[in-house]
Amino acid sequence: MFTFTTDNKKITIYPALTDNKPIIYLTTYNDDGGEVYALLQKQGCPDFTLVTISGLNWEAELSPWAAGDLFKYSEMFTGGADGYLKTLTEVIMPQAEAQVAGRILWRGLAGYSLAGLFTVYALYKTALFSRAASMSGSLWYPGFKNFALSNKMARVPDYMYFSLGDRECKTHNAYLKTVQDCTESIFAHCRSLGANAVYELNPGGHYRNIIQRSAAGIGWLLGK
Repeated sequence: MFTFTTDNKKITIYPALTDNKPIIYLTTYNDDGGEVYALLQKQGCPDFTLVTISGLNWEAELSPWAAGDLFKYSEMFTGGADGYLKTLTEVIMPQAEAQVAGRILWRGLAGYSLAGLFTVYALYKTALFSRAASMSGSLWYPGFKNFALSNKMARVPDYMYFSLGDRECKTHNAYLKTVQDCTESIFAHCRSLGANAVYELNPGGHYRNIIQRSAAGIGWLLGK
């Protein structure tokens, strides 16, 4: 395991055991990527390198654009996703991949909640990732469904994983209650573009089994 810091973010590399393996980037909220990696190893997943990034200003750096009146603290959703993507692709990834032995078989991007939103958004901005996993992604974000359906991806992923809790839309909040419709619409759109995409509806709300759900998405990508 290697750890370094850049742009006030902590990056941890869990390297593959052998050369020429995939690499997956996972943005985390509580620096819990080690738990996800440990669970994947316990489940006997194929060999790969996991790179986790933590220490973000979550709402600011993962939101694709500034939003309106959200949850009475809308000033936090300031639309910094493009800036974070630039840091990820131009600063973090070169440093991380300098530690990787051999060539990289393929790159994946994964995230939960707002990081799941960022994962989907990134596909429209960069062609670096051929596989992606959005677990309980905040695809309810104002204007995002329309953005996703009306814009062209920089690269349609070969494999795309979506998941959601079956109670996440059971809310009176005007934004959150649209999450299942938005997720299913974007999933169907990805399939229509030719991506090998899957959508899983898990029991429970947004905060249930985060580690297990994250591992399930990454594990699915690795199994393809």
